[in-house]
Amino acid sequence: MAERRKYGKKYCKYTAMKVDYIDYKNIDLLKISMSERGKIMPRRLTGNSKNHQEMVEKAIKRARHMALVPYIVDTKNVTDAAFYR
Repeated sequence: MAERRKYGKKYCKYTAMKVDYIDYKNIDLLKISMSERGKIMPRRLTGNSKNHQEMVEKAIKRARHMALVPYIVDTKNVTDAAFYR
């Protein structure tokens, strides 16, 4: 017999906030889809829609290129969150 889910259905936070475009300069908006180590979280964990996930990936990669977001976070020396703002 199949077991029931013990967690709620995931939903796209960007759709709920009615975001049309995800800009690479808006770091607070990008933090939703990033782990504490600075990695892009997959859709199956965040619940993002396909369109918003593609925008998030592109924006994070642009922000990394512009040095707004780190590529790698050294967890040995970090005691707080990955982002200092």
